[in-house]
Order: sequence, then structure tokens, then C-alpha cells
Amino acid sequence: MKPMVVASFLLLGCVLAYAASCKLQERIIFPRQYANSRALPGPPDQVTSLWSPAPDGTRVEAWFIAGKGVSREQPGPVVVFFHGNGELIDDQLALAAFYTARGASVLLPEYRGYGRSQGTPSQAAIVADMTRIYDELAARPEIDGARIVFHGRSLGGGVAAALAATRPPAALILESTFTSLAALARSHGLPESLCRHPFRTDRVLPGLQRPVLILHGADDELIPVAHGRSLHASAPESTYVELPGHHNDFPGDRAAYEAAIVGFLRSAGVLGE
Repeated sequence: MKPMVVASFLLLGCVLAYAASCKLQERIIFPRQYANSRALPGPPDQVTSLWSPAPDGTRVEAWFIAGKGVSREQPGPVVVFFHGNGELIDDQLALAAFYTARGASVLLPEYRGYGRSQGTPSQAAIVADMTRIYDELAARPEIDGARIVFHGRSLGGGVAAALAATRPPAALILESTFTSLAALARSHGLPESLCRHPFRTDRVLPGLQRPVLILHGADDELIPVAHGRSLHASAPESTYVELPGHHNDFPGDRAAYEAAIVGFLRSAGVLGE
């Protein structure tokens, strides 16, 4: 076989391998077909559905729940919660109730392609959507713009950190989050250079200069606890709380988890005593 033909076959093999890895990445990173099987027809009572149109015409949904005692006349803090890759905003109402009972409103933004939102997810598209949704949220009269908190779980921690790089929150909570998706991919044999959605949380934290709480399960089998410890090491001023639990059953100690969040937000000046 001539060298040029051999080179062509090698190039074709590399292209096909890359294409296969891309398709597999999308299915692993954004398993929306699994998540979407649980989507509700629409928001339940006491939840306001907000729709944000992207410049390309894609419509992305977010759910807003007002905190106890919060109104246009009495604006209050808000927690923007970014869910994991196998979840929907529909799954977050219990967590939202935890915050709203303490006087913080909650915004649950959906990722494009998930739930009722249109489009196809990617790091660039999701971060652009979240930036636009953040700006729309900050303009609402019932929101105290100085007390906007980001809370991200798993993949959502990467989304929260990426948004924090351009829209620094009053405080950031990272739960069961990776140092970067690129590093996590490398640990499973995929070169970092082939990771299409790297979500480099480890590059955001050192320069953030905002209160950060890192929560991680000691027995997390999907995103090992070493990621949480490494994130804390990259931001020595952060608060690190390690609790019992794996990835999908975290936290094993709900009372300790809630106490850690409330104590952190009080110390950050977001919640009152």
C-alpha cells in the first residue's frame, strides 16, 4: 500500500474515532433523553415559568419561586440553582423549598434541550443562556442584586463556575463538582484535548474573590472526593465540607448539609440570623 494511501486511511481512522468520541461524549455529558422522560407538562402551583429567547431563536425555560416575605416592595436574596446532567428543574422543588422557607427566592434555569426548553446543549450555548437569564433575573424588582447566590450540583457546578467568571455572585456553592470535566474525562482514558465541554472550574476559583462553599460526598464514585479536595486547595479561603454519601444519594447527613449551607450564607451576608 502506498504511503499516501496509508496516511489517508490513518487520517480517516482518526476522524472516525474523533466523531465516535464526540457522539459518545454528548450522550454521557448530556443524557437528556433519560432526564426528559420525567418532564412535567408545566410548572406546579406557586411556581412562575419564565422563558428567555436566545439570539438564535431558541427558547429556554426557568422556574422562579419567590422567597418567604419577598416582594417588589421588599426585595430579597435569590439562589440560582444549576442541576446535574441527568436531572431537570422539575426535580428541584424540595431544594427550592429549603431556600424559600428561609427568605431566599429561587431561580431554576433549565439547560437547552432539557425538559421543555428548545435546542441542543453544549458548554458554550448553556453558558450563554445562563448569562442572559442572569441579566434578566438581576433586573427583577423583587431581587436584591447584591445577594445573588449560585448553587451548582455535579455538572451544574461547572455551569455555575463558568457563569461566575463573568457574573460574579455574592456567594458560590459547589456540590459534588469536578475540578474540570476535562480532568474527569482524562481519568477515564479520553485525552483532555478531545473533551468538547471542559468546564474548567479549577481555573475560575483561584481568581473569583467571592465566598465559596464546597460540598462533597466522601464516597462519591462518579466524581471522586479528590476533586472536591482539589477545588478547596485551589481556593484556600473557601469553606470545605465533606459529608457521608455517594454521588446520587448525597448528602447522607441532610441536617449537616443544610446547617452548612445556612451557616455559610449567613457568614457571607446573604441570609440574616
